[in-house]
Amino acid sequence: MSKVEAFRALHRGRLPGDPLVLPGPWDAASARVFVEAGFPALATPSAGIAASLGYADGATPADEMFAAVARVCRAVDVPVSADVEDGYGLAPKELVERLLEAGAVGCNLEDSAGGALKDPHAHAEWLAEVRYAAGDRLFVNARIDIFAQGDGDPERAIERAALYVAAGADCVYPIGAPTGVLPLLRSGIQGPINVYGKPEGGPTPTELGELGATRVTFGPGLQRWAALALQGMAGELRKRM
Repeated sequence: MSKVEAFRALHRGRLPGDPLVLPGPWDAASARVFVEAGFPALATPSAGIAASLGYADGATPADEMFAAVARVCRAVDVPVSADVEDGYGLAPKELVERLLEAGAVGCNLEDSAGGALKDPHAHAEWLAEVRYAAGDRLFVNARIDIFAQGDGDPERAIERAALYVAAGADCVYPIGAPTGVLPLLRSGIQGPINVYGKPEGGPTPTELGELGATRVTFGPGLQRWAALALQGMAGELRKRM
C-alpha cells in the first residue's frame, strides 16, 4: 500500500469519539518526535512553519514552504499532508507537482486570500483542476474560512462544503467552527470533516470526534506550545547565569 493509500485508509471507518489525530510538525526534529510518540501520520501547519522560518503567518515564500515540507517528509516514514495556504498563485498542475516532489501525500487549501473569502464557485472550479492534476496521488483537504473570515453562518459553510466535495475534495475543514455547530455541520456535510483542536484546554480530540470530527489538527498550536516551554527553559537557564 502506498503512503497516500495508507493516508486515505486512516480516514475511513472512524467511529464517533475516535478521530484521526494529526500533529503539526514545523521542522524535521518535531516530526520525528511525533512519529516516535506513535502518531501514524502528520499534517504540517503553514503558520507553524512560518514561525520556525522567521516569517509572519501567510508571508512565507512558496519556495521556502515547499523546502520545509520536503525536510519534514524526508525525516519520517509516515504519510505527511502539507498546508500550502491558498496555493501561492500556482497553476494546479504546478502546485500538484511541487507537493509530490516534496514528498507530501495530501494538502490543505484555503478558500480565502488576503483576509477575504474567495467566490465559492470559482474556488470549486480551481479545486476540480487540482483534483484532475493530482488524480489519486494527493488527499485534498479543502479549508472553509466562513468562521475565520466570513459571517460564521454554518449553512454557508455546508453550501461551500458541498461544492468542494463535488469538485473532488477528500475532506473539508471548517476552521474555527464553534463546537456547538459541529453536529449541524456533521449532519449536512458528506465525507470526512477536519476540526481544529487545541493541544491544551478546550474539547479533547475524543470529544471533538463525538461532535462530528473525522480528524483533528492543531494548526500552529503545538509549535506555539513548544515555544512557551522553551521560554520557561530559557528563564531557568538565565537564573543559572
